[in-house]
Amino acid sequence: MSAHRRPFPTRWLAAGGAAALAGIIGVALLLQTGGSACAAPPSTSTKTGKATFYELGGTTGNCSFEVPADDLYVALGPEQYAEGASCGAYLDVTGPKGKVRVKVFDSCPECQPGHLDLSRTAFKKIGAEVAGVVSIKYRLVTNPSTPGPITVQLKDGASKYWFAARIDNHGNLLSSVQVAGPGGSFKSAHRTDYNYWLIDGGAGSGPYKIKITDVYGNSTTVTGIDLDPGAVQKTSKTLTGGSRVVEKATSPTPTAKKSSPTSKPTTKPSKPATVSPPASSVAPLPASVAAAPSTTGDALVALAAGETTCD
Repeated sequence: MSAHRRPFPTRWLAAGGAAALAGIIGVALLLQTGGSACAAPPSTSTKTGKATFYELGGTTGNCSFEVPADDLYVALGPEQYAEGASCGAYLDVTGPKGKVRVKVFDSCPECQPGHLDLSRTAFKKIGAEVAGVVSIKYRLVTNPSTPGPITVQLKDGASKYWFAARIDNHGNLLSSVQVAGPGGSFKSAHRTDYNYWLIDGGAGSGPYKIKITDVYGNSTTVTGIDLDPGAVQKTSKTLTGGSRVVEKATSPTPTAKKSSPTSKPTTKPSKPATVSPPASSVAPLPASVAAAPSTTGDALVALAAGETTCD
């Protein structure tokens, strides 16, 4: 069992424009933070690994999501968390007792690739709690159903001069987010490792249109998003396999929790004069690739990442 969650160490590097090259599935992320290492979100191919569980100190993980109503979530190590690229995706995890579907919700700084740190509720569905660690098989889910339609939350401190939005219930890995203010053209946002999409020069005073595209080329545009920082704004749009009703988990509440810092800054960060989008943001999928029916899911995700390789 993992007892605590430390803040994800690369956050401030990403916020300051540190260089990192993104690649997904067989094409990896080459991290340039003190030596080379390969990193990528989990694959749609079945992999083997191990699972533990942890207690969440706080109400959100590093992906800035609230705890899912069913309490089924997972924290990934830095390489598979991929500076936030995995946030909001779903994994099917199979252990000795059965299978569970979990949402990528948090980062686990001490976890190596293949080590999934689950919520206690999720772990108990696949293994005996007393075991603490179990062998598993897992894979990324394509076009999962979600608890509801897409929601948008503008970050505290967002303004017409600094746009920051969290997108939830998208299901698949996201490729791009573009935002248009009243009468304006679409501007591309860049993703942070705490899972907000930013436009440092802002997008006007709203209401906004937000075009959301995933790595398979699925796209939808939500409209009428107000400049209302902190409010979770519901839409009628879905991007993947539709929405589903989720019942709140009935597992006992742990008697003790260790505190951990929240992943979201509590105040608006100072806006630098110029900020380059983190290279971990996935490039939009070319229309010609999205239209190719013979391309596998993993290859589509890799191509969407810009075909970066790792030595």
